[in-house]
Amino acid sequence: MFKLAHLSDPHLGPLAGFSLHQLFGKRATGYVNWRRKRRHAHDMDILARIVADIHEKRPDHIACTGDVAHIGLPNEFRTAVAFLDTLGPRETVSFVPGNHDAYARSSLKPLAAQLAPWSADDESKVGYPWYRKRGPVALIGVNSGVPTLPLMATGRVGSEQIARTEALLERARDEGLIRVVLIHHPPYVGGAKRGRELIDAAAFEAMLKRKGADLVLHGHNHSFSLAWRPGPGQKHGHDVPIVGVPSASLGPLGHGELGTWHLFRIAGDAKAPRITLEQRGFEPDGTVVRRQEIALLGELV
Repeated sequence: MFKLAHLSDPHLGPLAGFSLHQLFGKRATGYVNWRRKRRHAHDMDILARIVADIHEKRPDHIACTGDVAHIGLPNEFRTAVAFLDTLGPRETVSFVPGNHDAYARSSLKPLAAQLAPWSADDESKVGYPWYRKRGPVALIGVNSGVPTLPLMATGRVGSEQIARTEALLERARDEGLIRVVLIHHPPYVGGAKRGRELIDAAAFEAMLKRKGADLVLHGHNHSFSLAWRPGPGQKHGHDVPIVGVPSASLGPLGHGELGTWHLFRIAGDAKAPRITLEQRGFEPDGTVVRRQEIALLGELV
């Protein structure tokens, strides 16, 4: 059995040192939003308890689906490097960026450079989508984080990346691996509110219908969600479970579910995968407990 931990949207804080000239354009409004709301909503003590609970469950791999930053400042990615290193050895942790990581065009270069160890493929090539084989699982990392206008949090994958993801799904199927896709935005129509959605969600859905996947994981909404989208059909596959995890650091002063992470137990093989979701979250008494367990594919593992 392969155990995969999934967390997202830690929005690490406090904001690292920066100069005033970095607060222009979208970052100016983002900084105001952080001062008023986000710095109170995201609790690093809760995040530390979530991480401790993850370690206690001893997963084989940990996936973080973005938004380690608030406004995409270079020093925020240095904080992210330190955080990701607390999760475990670099080969056991994977990362894809969110909209807050790709906050501005000037965020893209330091984001790619500093977080490369967690977003490179098995040949150490950096770029999206990436492909990582871990035990019986193929992890495919997709980037939906793109710079947007102020007050917008939309994502976009792009036709080239969708085509490459389709090819990697086919490769993983041919290699007999259970296929898990990682992305920040909900990759289906209706997955997020207007202004926060994946712009090309319909094209992504169509790709999943052609090639299928065994599990798709995302963050972004700071709430739990489970959606099913058609795969290639019962003869060649199954419907695709798409699971959203809440923020790993949200506290009582935030809007949304308290800090949460997901533990997936994956067994079987590519022809008959069995996947169970265990949702674990922070409670007001300071503990992290199991909230629910769901059999996504097959029986409970």
